[in-house]
Amino acid sequence: MDSILIIAGENSGEKYGADLVHQFKKLHPSLSFFGIGGKHMEREGVNLLFPVEELAVVGVFEIISHLPRIKKIFNKIKREIKRQKPSAAVLIDSPDFNLRLAKKLKKLSIPVLYYISPTVWAWRKGRLKTIKKTVDKMMLIFPFEEKIYEDYGIPAVYVGHPLKERVKTSLTKNEFLEKHGLSAQKKLISLLPGSRRSELKYHLPVLAEALERIKNEWDTQFVLLLAESFEKNFLLSLIPPWLKGLKILSEDHYEAIASSDLVLSACGTANLEAALLETPLVSFYRISPLTYFFGHRLATIKNFSIVNILAGERIIPELIQRDFTPQNIFEEIKKIFDSEEQRSGMITQFRRIKKLLGDKTAPQNAAQELGKLIKQKQDTAKRQLESK
Repeated sequence: MDSILIIAGENSGEKYGADLVHQFKKLHPSLSFFGIGGKHMEREGVNLLFPVEELAVVGVFEIISHLPRIKKIFNKIKREIKRQKPSAAVLIDSPDFNLRLAKKLKKLSIPVLYYISPTVWAWRKGRLKTIKKTVDKMMLIFPFEEKIYEDYGIPAVYVGHPLKERVKTSLTKNEFLEKHGLSAQKKLISLLPGSRRSELKYHLPVLAEALERIKNEWDTQFVLLLAESFEKNFLLSLIPPWLKGLKILSEDHYEAIASSDLVLSACGTANLEAALLETPLVSFYRISPLTYFFGHRLATIKNFSIVNILAGERIIPELIQRDFTPQNIFEEIKKIFDSEEQRSGMITQFRRIKKLLGDKTAPQNAAQELGKLIKQKQDTAKRQLESK
């Protein structure tokens, strides 16, 4: 049976990969998938060689400590590629791993479809040279990325943003509150500190201190939204004793965000999820000082949250590195809670972003692009045989 390699190194990308596989199998039910992913991809029948958590490392210096493990994964994937000889490869985000793998795939004449562009518009623009040499086509999830690739002569298409399909709620606010034992009389704040160990390590202690100040000012309740794959024991080790009663949810994330008065979220996919659900948002991020020092010098953008990048201006607060303090969190929340004008202005901007992303259905478009790539390979092979 013909197979397709699919690699996802992030929790969000793993879900997008599962959606792609689901749609592709409707068109080509006889093809199988193997690679790196999580339970969503596994449910769609992907044969997982490694779980997605094995690649979920952030920061240059954090990656160094994990290099032996990553090298082992890389070598196992290479062996499987040579053994299974896939018809094509779908590489999702995770450029440090995937662009290196793309070079190997190119040498083996395996066509590569890259889903979710590296942030070449933010830093490390030199990756475009590698992409041009090794990737057959880019599938983009932000409309502004098309011109970047067009200028470099790299085949690329905006397929739509996969979150537009995924961000849906199945419970009303009252149903959500009742299900999880939350009060309709108290303000609700959802916490999304990130999905990697390093993110929780840097973010949770600061958030914990901020929550104490917030509770003293407003009658507030909190839910901490945890990635489904994360180890709860590690999380609990970072929470101070007085916060042990904090409600932790590994389900109903979109319902939680939609039901919240405000979201406190690490920069990343969760920022866009909050915007699509039209919930006021304060974003933050902290990494190791060394990683930030070198990364900040290479960055070519002023804003870090994708919400602000899409808006073209700062429409939500960003508390980055040293600015990420309990006092600053408290002050930004106070501005939003005290000003209906600020809240409604933020929501108006969120609606503009939704319109900007358009109505393209990313999973279906991505599946069609994969089908086209495989057909091109088959047609080329057929012509070569006929010419002999």
